[in-house]
Amino acid sequence: ALLGNGLIISAVACGHHLHTPMFFFLLNLALSDLGSICTTVPKAMHNSLWDTSNISYTGCAAQLFFFLFFIVAEFSLLTIMCYDRYVSICKPLHYGT
Repeated sequence: ALLGNGLIISAVACGHHLHTPMFFFLLNLALSDLGSICTTVPKAMHNSLWDTSNISYTGCAAQLFFFLFFIVAEFSLLTIMCYDRYVSICKPLHYGT
């Protein structure tokens, strides 16, 4: 996931011909995906490597808040991307607005 999202981010950021709305949304979707991965995986790896299963209340609350934030952002981006594709296919003359 890190490699795939990193490649998407670097390709869209470096390629000037990829600065269109669809690739802008893909870049933000990749960043949101990286955020949701980075909130849960480090603590899970720590617990797995040191054979523990404890987490503080504030750590759990922060992890849950950030994970839900990134998931809601991801679903919002997917909804916006769907509407963007709908307008570009079904109403191509209105796509500029």
